[in-house]
Amino acid sequence: MYHLLTTFPFPVFRSVIHSFAIAVLPRVDSMVAVLYFALFAMSFDFISGYTGYLSFGHAAFYGTGAYTVILIANDKVPLLPAGTPFMVSLLVAAVLAGLLAVAIGLVSFRLSGVYFAMITLGFAQVLYVFVRGWDYVASNPRDGPAVGSTHPEGFEIGIPFIDQLSLAIGTFSGDTVTLLGHELGTYTVSFYMVGLVALVSYFAMQRIVHSPFGRVMIAIRENEERARAIGYDTFRYKLGAFVISGFFGGVAGALYAGFARSVTPESTFYFLTTGDALLASIIGGFGTLAGPLYGHLFDHSIREFLSNTGQGGGLLPFLRETLSEGVLSAELLGGLTVEGFIGAALNGHASLYVGIVFVLFVLYVPSGLVGTLRSYLGGPVAERLPAKLWGER
Repeated sequence: MYHLLTTFPFPVFRSVIHSFAIAVLPRVDSMVAVLYFALFAMSFDFISGYTGYLSFGHAAFYGTGAYTVILIANDKVPLLPAGTPFMVSLLVAAVLAGLLAVAIGLVSFRLSGVYFAMITLGFAQVLYVFVRGWDYVASNPRDGPAVGSTHPEGFEIGIPFIDQLSLAIGTFSGDTVTLLGHELGTYTVSFYMVGLVALVSYFAMQRIVHSPFGRVMIAIRENEERARAIGYDTFRYKLGAFVISGFFGGVAGALYAGFARSVTPESTFYFLTTGDALLASIIGGFGTLAGPLYGHLFDHSIREFLSNTGQGGGLLPFLRETLSEGVLSAELLGGLTVEGFIGAALNGHASLYVGIVFVLFVLYVPSGLVGTLRSYLGGPVAERLPAKLWGER
């Protein structure tokens, strides 16, 4: 891509294309956040998209995973010292999130429909209020805990106790790697390592979905009464799916805490966290598993593109760079300049445009990005797209 931009024949067009690429393409540090939250959205889709039970309290598992990692790093979990390898902490966090899913599921699956959604939301809000006032997690629990001096180095993803097969993630404390003469910075290393865990988690959930267990999940979504009539204990299958989704939701929260090294109640246990996962699933496609990844990437890219900060790109900085000073200073109406109009239209209104896009998706693309593409190709995208591109039958 860089070679193409630097060899483009017309310098002016080359500059415009370069600026446009910076404006549109997400930054590497943003992509790290996309990966771990997309994993959380996939765990949400695992239960909601494949059984039809909307888990509005799914943030409880994300928060449990995140807080567990920070508390272990701060030496506040019995039997797990501050020096516990991150991969062990991640596994413990995921298991605790799975156990929490058992407790919530045993009560919640006595209900169905909107009542199930509301009771799971209630459980998550109880945990949110509890964590905000729990002095044990931090001196100011409303602001959330951060990794203290007991763990100054970055959290390592890899094989525990083998330094050569582990790399640290993080914004400032992560590792850098020299590969084929190119130095990969901390964000790039974090992107690949977080992506590795997210990819393994995705394949694990994908394998479960395509197993006999997953077929029963889909049967429950399509017609639970019929599945029960032919002999399946639907309660046990729903609870099992809920525990699996909670487990991987905990993995996602642990990755978030490992990268950010601090958490807050609002970014983990709050119900809007689940709302973002729901938005990603609707845009990407319910019941596709990979759809939430593309849905969240789409959502995040729009927000970043319409941001007004100018750090790493965006529509507003792009227009300011490409439009001439004469155009920007031209008056439109009542002394309002073009630059002022652009700023007023874009400044702080990214959520408004995302909302409009969301409504359009619900109305005109109800199956989401991946679901619509799957319908167009007539089968799974991974199988049908190569055949479509290369003319195979």
